Amino acid sequence: MKTRFILIETSHAGNVGAAARAMKVMGFDELVLVKPRWANVLRKEETIQRASGANDVLDKARVVETLDEALDGVTHLCATAMTPRDFGPPTRSPREHFAELTQPNAPEQSVAFLFGSERFGMKNEDVYRCHVALSIPTNPKFGSLNLGSAIQVVAYDWREALGGFPVQDVIEPADKADAQQVAGMLTHWEQALTDIGFLDPAAPKKLMPRLNQLFNRADLSPEEIHILRGVAKAMIQTANGKR
Repeated sequence: MKTRFILIETSHAGNVGAAARAMKVMGFDELVLVKPRWANVLRKEETIQRASGANDVLDKARVVETLDEALDGVTHLCATAMTPRDFGPPTRSPREHFAELTQPNAPEQSVAFLFGSERFGMKNEDVYRCHVALSIPTNPKFGSLNLGSAIQVVAYDWREALGGFPVQDVIEPADKADAQQVAGMLTHWEQALTDIGFLDPAAPKKLMPRLNQLFNRADLSPEEIHILRGVAKAMIQTANGKR
């Protein structure tokens, strides 16, 4: 679904940069600012620093004078209002509402998330225009979220509802040692355990088969085999040095 984040009368340049960063890490890039405090806010140094590399989102962002301009082409409006209104749209948690928007048979929408001024929040007349007021479940005794944090939470929940991103493993899966490498390492360990007096060759019992099973379960890599053989070598050298 087409997604737009709209910030109304933003007063702090850093929050615009934080918004761009929060959006980009969740794969969104359409940002519209309605009458921000600073006309050149997208080019301010604080904005760029807080964006932390999300410069493409800032480059694409638009600054408009009215909310009507920002809502052009949008079909579903989501206010973000922590304080429920006596009159207006229903108040829901983001996940609850997003689950309905993304049901298999739900119509495709152009969705906008509206965020009010840091000082005053959203005006009632702006909330009343929306289909829903999203309220992030927070500690009842302390529900204060700064603008960048609120955008990050909503962007994350919306991305998850749309399917999310796969978790990427930072470490590439290691190659597995083959049976010959494991067997060679076990022979080395058998000699080491004998030299230090832990294994009696005349009565080995099931020690080596059990170690074989242990190392098989460990799915050792060639590098780990090398380490274990180094341990065995050190054991042998120490044992021989004591004789």
